[in-house]
Amino acid sequence: MGKKFLRFEFLLLFAVFIIATCGLIYELVAGTLASYLLGDSVKQFSFIIGVYLFSMGIGSFFSKFFHKNLLNTFVEIEILVGLIGGLSSVVLFLLFENVGSFQFILYLFVFVTGFLVGLEIPLLMNILKDRVEFKDLVSNVFTFDYIGALLASILFPLVLVPKLGIMGTSLFFGMINVSIAIALCFLLKRELKKPSLLRAKAVFSFVLLLAVFIFSNDILAYSEGKLYGENIIYTNSTPYQRIVLTHNKSDYRLYLNNNLQFSSADEYRYHEALVHPAMSMAKSVKNVLVLGGGDGLAVREILKYKDVQKVTLVDLDEGMTKLFKTNTVLTNFNQNSLNNPKVTVINTDAYIWAKNNKEKYDVAIIDFPDPSNYSLGKLYSLNFYQTIKTILQPDAAVVIQTTSPYFAPKSFWCINKTVMQVFPQVDAYHAYVPSFGEWGYTIAINGFGTTFNAVNRKADKLKFYNYQFDRFNYFTNDMISNQIEINRLDNQILVRYFDEEWGKLQ
Repeated sequence: MGKKFLRFEFLLLFAVFIIATCGLIYELVAGTLASYLLGDSVKQFSFIIGVYLFSMGIGSFFSKFFHKNLLNTFVEIEILVGLIGGLSSVVLFLLFENVGSFQFILYLFVFVTGFLVGLEIPLLMNILKDRVEFKDLVSNVFTFDYIGALLASILFPLVLVPKLGIMGTSLFFGMINVSIAIALCFLLKRELKKPSLLRAKAVFSFVLLLAVFIFSNDILAYSEGKLYGENIIYTNSTPYQRIVLTHNKSDYRLYLNNNLQFSSADEYRYHEALVHPAMSMAKSVKNVLVLGGGDGLAVREILKYKDVQKVTLVDLDEGMTKLFKTNTVLTNFNQNSLNNPKVTVINTDAYIWAKNNKEKYDVAIIDFPDPSNYSLGKLYSLNFYQTIKTILQPDAAVVIQTTSPYFAPKSFWCINKTVMQVFPQVDAYHAYVPSFGEWGYTIAINGFGTTFNAVNRKADKLKFYNYQFDRFNYFTNDMISNQIEINRLDNQILVRYFDEEWGKLQ
């Protein structure tokens, strides 16, 4: 009797561990998927965490209305959580391009999953209350709950997303949920009513999830094909982003988290305008720093200058730089720049790296993604530019991609105004890139020994930039914005400007 009781208690406490692990995984899947498809990861994760915790509270409240067949109800809910949580990412990927109320469906999935998880733990405590002392029951349940949450939060970014992807992760943990239900049906069949029916439901659910898991890559390819409308030739989920490369006729396009990063048809316009003004103006170009730009396209332009002796590229995502080092299509675009012996690639957070770096650079090319969230917004902050100034030589030139002055003028001039607080000479310019429209840059000189009209050197065979800087720094009235604030680390006003301006276009 004692062994039977211990087995019963252990099984249900282990179920708590699985519930906590799987529940947090579904929450992380929803947040990551929303960030991929909708952008602004901070806002999406904040909303999803709030909805999930609220729905768990609602589920806990309604658990008091369950009085009969509690163990059967617990197993039924375990099956439902596995099905709904497991299939959530599949359904959301398939519906993204086909429904106008995608966010409502997203939050509905989050609410239902949280509601069911919120039901489970109070039900389980009611099942065990007559078998375990209250103080032991509460401590054991919450211990298993928190350990499961910790495990999920560690595994998700480090193992699950890189190895299984978002869709595969949710399906895999759906099967784990259902597997617990199957185990309970077999091991506690004498405690259950109609165990055969429950077992059949659980086995059917597991088979369904397994079938979808087997074909998940095909489903993902179909959904991303509809999303991008182009032939997808490469996909990869790194701990930081979803990388998708498409091909249409002679045009290759790279998307990061559903945002276009470049088109091979016109990326030379963007990268020539980014690199060559600063490289031509700087007193020296022997030692060049690139922050971001993991595709190696900016490095390609830098290496056109014979005076360059060393290039250091700092990019967070090793998956990105590795792709552009090894993929033959992409190395053709960047002319194998990341494998050049002059180039050192460092995969780390640029914000932390810059604070710890002791080397001085002649030119800095800052090519970060747009400030669509707070983790990126810090890389456009006053604090960050003050740090950059400390690692530049006197009269060094620095250029920053500054989003579109036409579509996002407040964002553009916010960056420019922030840079003006740090460097003695600052200017702005823009270029037309057909895939993006008017795109802007901020350029600065760390001293007064040179000017923006200086042309100290030129590269051969440029297709777009002509070294006549004055032609690029004229702004029409619809690209001007006044009464803007500086982007400080503690207010991140730039992210709000960006969300406001680009949000109008979606």
